[in-house]
Amino acid sequence: MVSAVSPVVDSKTILTDADIARAIIRIAHEILEANRGPEGLVVIGVHTRGVPFARRLAQELSQLEGCVVPVATLDITPFRDDTPRPRGPEQAPPLEVAVTGRRVVLVDEVIHTGRTARAALDAICLHGRPERVYLAVLVDRGHRELPIRPDFVGKNIPTARDEYVRVRLQETDGLDAVAIERRAVPAGAGQGGDS
Repeated sequence: MVSAVSPVVDSKTILTDADIARAIIRIAHEILEANRGPEGLVVIGVHTRGVPFARRLAQELSQLEGCVVPVATLDITPFRDDTPRPRGPEQAPPLEVAVTGRRVVLVDEVIHTGRTARAALDAICLHGRPERVYLAVLVDRGHRELPIRPDFVGKNIPTARDEYVRVRLQETDGLDAVAIERRAVPAGAGQGGDS
């Protein structure tokens, strides 16, 4: 993974605030069409930027259907495969909503290797047995290492391995934008960034 302090040597904006807003509206419509309405839906955002994205998506679903679609946050830290932490039910941070028998829309801002999504699935399944789990992402940048594919995608953005997709959201960064960055990578360091 690229160090957070590596300097950016090139950056290109690929999604503006208007593009992000349109992507959320389109994904909400796609979710409602796939489920024939909002009944039984739960939206769960992966910490950090998946959370505001999930809240916006749940708000759009709620406005379109005139109901409240529950939204929750998910911390996958105990389930990551790059940390030596034991996994078990006692490690799972609590969810604000029940998932058993529900259709869960798991939301993250970027999918890359698929490892974050795998960890999130482990965490969700410790809280119950959903009827179905969908994956919704703002950006799919490719380079999967696991057989995981999102069901709903804001934008597919082919990237090189030495590029980093930088998502900024108003709630966490003060603005909405997505950029592809190329960073200076120290010799011997891994590349690619995101999850």
